[in-house]
Amino acid sequence: MIYKVSGSVAVLLLLVVVGAWNLHTTVRAEHSFDAPEAEVWRVWTDADSIQKWWGPKGYTGLVIRNDLHEGGSYLWAMKSAKGKISWNTGTYREVVPNRKIVSTMSFSDERGRIIPGTRVSVPGHWPDEIVVIVDFSDSAGKTKVTVSEVGVPLIVYVFSKVGWAQQFDKLQSVL
Repeated sequence: MIYKVSGSVAVLLLLVVVGAWNLHTTVRAEHSFDAPEAEVWRVWTDADSIQKWWGPKGYTGLVIRNDLHEGGSYLWAMKSAKGKISWNTGTYREVVPNRKIVSTMSFSDERGRIIPGTRVSVPGHWPDEIVVIVDFSDSAGKTKVTVSEVGVPLIVYVFSKVGWAQQFDKLQSVL
Protein backbone atom coordinates (compact mmCIF):
# COMPACT_ATOMS: atom_id res chain seq x y z
CA MET A 1 0.00 0.00 0.00
CA ILE A 2 1.34 3.42 -0.93
CA TYR A 3 0.37 6.49 1.06
CA LYS A 4 0.36 10.00 -0.33
CA VAL A 5 1.35 12.74 2.07
CA SER A 6 1.07 16.46 1.65
CA GLY A 7 4.18 18.58 1.39
CA SER A 8 3.83 19.87 4.95
CA VAL A 9 3.45 16.34 6.35
CA ALA A 10 6.51 15.20 4.39
CA VAL A 11 8.52 18.11 5.79
CA LEU A 12 7.33 17.28 9.32
CA LEU A 13 8.32 13.61 8.90
CA LEU A 14 11.72 14.67 7.59
CA LEU A 15 12.22 16.97 10.58
CA VAL A 16 11.31 14.14 12.97
CA VAL A 17 13.83 11.78 11.36
CA VAL A 18 16.56 14.44 11.20
CA GLY A 19 15.83 15.44 14.79
CA ALA A 20 16.07 11.85 16.01
CA TRP A 21 19.31 11.51 14.07
CA ASN A 22 20.91 14.55 15.69
CA LEU A 23 19.32 14.68 19.16
CA HIS A 24 20.99 12.87 22.03
CA THR A 25 19.51 11.18 25.05
CA THR A 26 20.35 8.97 28.01
CA VAL A 27 19.56 5.30 27.65
CA ARG A 28 18.79 3.60 30.97
CA ALA A 29 18.55 -0.16 31.24
CA GLU A 30 18.26 -2.22 34.38
CA HIS A 31 18.06 -5.85 35.40
CA SER A 32 17.92 -7.79 38.65
CA PHE A 33 20.21 -10.80 38.78
CA ASP A 34 19.70 -13.82 41.03
CA ALA A 35 23.22 -13.55 42.41
CA PRO A 36 25.07 -11.62 45.11
CA GLU A 37 26.66 -8.28 44.28
CA ALA A 38 30.24 -9.57 44.47
CA GLU A 39 29.52 -12.28 41.90
CA VAL A 40 27.75 -9.93 39.48
CA TRP A 41 30.64 -7.46 39.86
CA ARG A 42 33.17 -10.21 39.11
CA VAL A 43 31.36 -11.31 35.95
CA TRP A 44 30.88 -7.67 34.88
CA THR A 45 34.56 -6.79 35.29
CA ASP A 46 36.54 -10.00 34.63
CA ALA A 47 37.96 -10.04 31.07
CA ASP A 48 37.21 -13.73 30.46
CA SER A 49 33.62 -13.26 31.66
CA ILE A 50 33.09 -10.06 29.64
CA GLN A 51 33.90 -11.99 26.47
CA LYS A 52 30.94 -14.29 27.19
CA TRP A 53 28.29 -11.59 27.62
CA TRP A 54 29.47 -8.40 25.88
CA GLY A 55 27.36 -7.59 22.84
CA PRO A 56 23.77 -8.40 21.93
CA LYS A 57 22.49 -11.85 20.98
CA GLY A 58 24.53 -13.34 18.13
CA TYR A 59 27.69 -11.42 19.07
CA THR A 60 30.77 -12.50 20.99
CA GLY A 61 33.03 -10.25 23.00
CA LEU A 62 36.73 -9.62 22.52
CA VAL A 63 38.70 -8.07 25.36
CA ILE A 64 42.19 -6.75 24.66
CA ARG A 65 42.59 -4.62 27.77
CA ASN A 66 40.52 -3.99 30.89
CA ASP A 67 42.58 -1.94 33.33
CA LEU A 68 39.81 -1.42 35.89
CA HIS A 69 40.79 1.48 38.15
CA GLU A 70 40.24 5.23 38.09
CA GLY A 71 42.29 6.52 35.18
CA GLY A 72 42.64 3.02 33.70
CA SER A 73 41.42 2.19 30.23
CA TYR A 74 39.77 -0.58 28.28
CA LEU A 75 39.71 -1.84 24.72
CA TRP A 76 37.17 -4.40 23.70
CA ALA A 77 34.90 -5.28 20.83
CA MET A 78 31.83 -7.20 19.80
CA LYS A 79 32.01 -9.57 16.86
CA SER A 80 28.93 -10.49 14.83
CA ALA A 81 28.23 -13.99 13.53
CA LYS A 82 29.21 -12.66 10.08
CA GLY A 83 32.60 -11.55 11.41
CA LYS A 84 32.03 -7.77 11.61
CA ILE A 85 33.95 -6.35 14.57
CA SER A 86 32.96 -3.12 16.34
CA TRP A 87 35.67 -1.74 18.65
CA ASN A 88 35.22 0.47 21.71
CA THR A 89 37.70 2.10 24.04
CA GLY A 90 37.36 4.31 27.06
CA THR A 91 38.74 5.51 30.37
CA TYR A 92 37.47 4.65 33.82
CA ARG A 93 36.59 7.88 35.64
CA GLU A 94 35.25 6.31 38.84
CA VAL A 95 35.43 2.76 40.18
CA VAL A 96 33.78 1.81 43.48
CA PRO A 97 34.13 -1.99 43.84
CA ASN A 98 30.79 -3.82 43.91
CA ARG A 99 28.92 -0.49 43.63
CA LYS A 100 29.68 1.74 40.65
CA ILE A 101 31.65 2.22 37.44
CA VAL A 102 31.74 5.48 35.49
CA SER A 103 33.61 5.42 32.20
CA THR A 104 33.83 7.08 28.84
CA MET A 105 33.18 5.10 25.68
CA SER A 106 34.30 5.88 22.14
CA PHE A 107 34.36 4.01 18.88
CA SER A 108 37.90 2.94 18.05
CA ASP A 109 40.06 0.75 15.88
CA GLU A 110 41.71 -2.46 17.09
CA ARG A 111 44.63 -0.47 18.55
CA GLY A 112 42.38 1.77 20.63
CA ARG A 113 42.74 4.84 18.43
CA ILE A 114 39.49 6.78 18.70
CA ILE A 115 37.37 6.99 15.57
CA PRO A 116 35.22 10.14 15.44
CA GLY A 117 31.54 9.40 15.99
CA THR A 118 30.75 10.96 12.63
CA ARG A 119 32.80 8.26 10.84
CA VAL A 120 31.17 5.12 12.20
CA SER A 121 28.62 3.11 10.27
CA VAL A 122 25.84 3.11 12.86
CA PRO A 123 22.68 5.23 12.79
CA GLY A 124 22.69 8.68 14.32
CA HIS A 125 25.13 11.48 14.88
CA TRP A 126 27.40 10.04 17.56
CA PRO A 127 29.59 12.26 19.70
CA ASP A 128 33.23 11.26 19.89
CA GLU A 129 32.65 10.12 23.47
CA ILE A 130 29.70 9.12 25.63
CA VAL A 131 29.60 8.50 29.37
CA VAL A 132 28.52 5.12 30.74
CA ILE A 133 27.43 4.80 34.37
CA VAL A 134 26.87 1.34 35.87
CA ASP A 135 25.31 1.11 39.34
CA PHE A 136 25.11 -2.11 41.36
CA SER A 137 22.74 -2.46 44.33
CA ASP A 138 22.00 -5.44 46.54
CA SER A 139 18.55 -6.41 47.75
CA ALA A 140 17.85 -9.70 49.53
CA GLY A 141 20.58 -11.63 47.73
CA LYS A 142 19.72 -10.23 44.30
CA THR A 143 21.72 -7.60 42.50
CA LYS A 144 20.12 -4.80 40.52
CA VAL A 145 22.32 -3.37 37.77
CA THR A 146 21.40 -0.03 36.21
CA VAL A 147 23.27 1.11 33.11
CA SER A 148 23.01 4.72 31.93
CA GLU A 149 24.55 5.68 28.59
CA VAL A 150 24.69 9.48 28.35
CA GLY A 151 24.88 11.09 24.90
CA VAL A 152 23.41 8.33 22.71
CA PRO A 153 21.64 9.45 19.52
CA LEU A 154 17.87 9.36 20.00
CA ILE A 155 17.40 7.36 16.80
CA VAL A 156 19.13 4.29 18.36
CA TYR A 157 17.37 4.50 21.75
CA VAL A 158 15.20 1.42 21.21
CA PHE A 159 18.08 -0.58 19.70
CA SER A 160 20.23 0.26 22.73
CA LYS A 161 17.50 -0.85 25.14
CA VAL A 162 17.06 -4.15 23.28
CA GLY A 163 20.83 -4.65 23.11
CA TRP A 164 21.19 -4.18 26.87
CA ALA A 165 18.30 -6.57 27.56
CA GLN A 166 20.05 -9.22 25.44
CA GLN A 167 23.39 -8.59 27.16
CA PHE A 168 21.73 -8.90 30.57
CA ASP A 169 20.30 -12.28 29.49
CA LYS A 170 23.75 -13.41 28.38
CA LEU A 171 25.31 -12.17 31.63
CA GLN A 172 22.68 -14.05 33.68
CA SER A 173 23.69 -17.27 31.91
CA VAL A 174 27.34 -16.68 32.89
CA LEU A 175 26.53 -16.25 36.59
